[in-house]
Amino acid sequence: MTRATSRASAAAGARVAASKGVSFSRSPVLAVRLPTWRSRVVLFVLFAAFAALAGRALWLQGLSTQFLQKQGEARYARTIELPATRGKITDRNGQVLASSIPVKAIWAIPDDVLQAPPEKLRELARLLDMSEADLRKKLDSDRNFVYLKRQVEQDVADQIAKLKIDGIDTRKEYKRFYPQGEVMTHVVGFTNVEDVGQESMELAQQKTLVGTPGSRRVIKDRLGHIVEDIGAKHEPHDGKDLVLSVDSKIQYIAFTQLKGAVEQFKAKAGAAVVLDVHTGEVLALANYPSYDPNDRRALTGAQLRNRVMTDSFEPGSTLKPITVALALDKGKVSPHTTIDTGNGRLQILDRTISDTKAHGVITVQQIVEMSSNIGTSKMALSMPAQDMWEMFTKVGFGQQPKWGFPGAVAGRVRPYKSWRPVEQATMSYGNGISVSLIQLARSYMMFARNGDTIPLTFQKSHDMPVGQQIIKPETARAMREMLEMVVSGKDGTAKKAQIPGYRVGGKTGTAYKVENGRYAIPRKYIGSFVGIVPMSAPRFIIAVMIDEPTQGGHYGGQVAAPTFAKVAENALRAMNVPPDSTVTEIVVPTDTGPEAM
Repeated sequence: MTRATSRASAAAGARVAASKGVSFSRSPVLAVRLPTWRSRVVLFVLFAAFAALAGRALWLQGLSTQFLQKQGEARYARTIELPATRGKITDRNGQVLASSIPVKAIWAIPDDVLQAPPEKLRELARLLDMSEADLRKKLDSDRNFVYLKRQVEQDVADQIAKLKIDGIDTRKEYKRFYPQGEVMTHVVGFTNVEDVGQESMELAQQKTLVGTPGSRRVIKDRLGHIVEDIGAKHEPHDGKDLVLSVDSKIQYIAFTQLKGAVEQFKAKAGAAVVLDVHTGEVLALANYPSYDPNDRRALTGAQLRNRVMTDSFEPGSTLKPITVALALDKGKVSPHTTIDTGNGRLQILDRTISDTKAHGVITVQQIVEMSSNIGTSKMALSMPAQDMWEMFTKVGFGQQPKWGFPGAVAGRVRPYKSWRPVEQATMSYGNGISVSLIQLARSYMMFARNGDTIPLTFQKSHDMPVGQQIIKPETARAMREMLEMVVSGKDGTAKKAQIPGYRVGGKTGTAYKVENGRYAIPRKYIGSFVGIVPMSAPRFIIAVMIDEPTQGGHYGGQVAAPTFAKVAENALRAMNVPPDSTVTEIVVPTDTGPEAM
């Protein structure tokens, strides 16, 4: 056999072997020779990779579980606050003065909302009471959550929901509603959009009224929709209700009469307060101008000012009874002691104190009735300055009030050691000293009671307060007789304070208005009156102040006394206080004449 033939036979044999499943590696030509260490390296690398994956899985699912869960929850879990209902405020008879009504806060995911059709955005802007430009400006934000409007009424929120705009959702909250509007606003106050008290009793009793909000944990999707609850739900605890000392009927009477007086006398403003002699409760507190707390869009500083509590002024002649009471209590004079007031002029060093006319020799009772500056000054100068200062301090002048009402001023009484004789004289009739209207009203408590005074309260009282004795009971009785003569006497300055069927006592006051630390030029006036009714068994103390009257007179007897009479008459009837006088018709002169400052 030739060599070529043998090679051909071998090749044919190899093909036959391959067709029978024999590996080509059997062939020395096709055999692959690799080093053993390479296969071991590959095996080790694969094993190491699987070990790393297993370690990473253990780390993530075992050791880092808490961290990863927090990161996940930060992206889909939310804590929703469940707002608490703010407590109601009622008057002493249970009439609601402030309550919370459910409303909605409209919020949005800007990127989603901007994808809505233009016509839907226009309708959304209309429902939110804003222009489309303003709406788009709110939505032009890098944040993924923006409030579009807070405290939206429920019917408007329902209309917004019907638009079915992706990225728009609502949140439940509460809005304060004040049924009596401007009549009661300076007593009750108001809250802001976060339901936090901003003025008056809403601010003073914030902790009592606000309650404690609740919460629950939920899962939300990308559009802010709640998918499921994942945590415990903490129920909210509503705030406590607050019962005020104010009587809605008397408050309405005081406000409407005060408003009428400010308009009648073309005054800048006015204030009035009604106190219960027996309990120290504030039954009414009125200011004008006022505002509607339900709509504060046009609120001004003048409307916001609570003049009864926060404005101080020189009380003028309304302070004379306090000086006279001190002189009586110290035994310096009696009601029938005579004092020579001369020709109506009293020179003290380089200063002159004057009366409106010459009264000559008159009694202490006539000094109060005629409102003599000279007679009051002579009584004051017969006593140590310290005694006057202590009396002013005891009745609350110059002291920070502790009545639980925000913004109440202390007034100003300078230390007695710095008083010069002329200053002691002028302070005796209400110049050079400043008080608030409510401080002035409270100072007359010692006359209406048996010489003691009690704390004031803005919350309904169930216990009789303990009084602090200021003057002797007999002094208080004597002062009531003199105050009654101011109203009913032939020379009294407050004839317009008379009320048919009731005995009335009180004192008028007229003072120059102080602006920027000095008396205003041209002269501006504050007319005031503090009265007690009925005098046989005092029930109310009512103080009225008219700021800058410009028509119909400016004296307290002309502008404040008739306002007092209207308030007192209606309040007495509203509270069914029986008449204590047989006089059923009062004839008052059209002009009571000037009074001393």
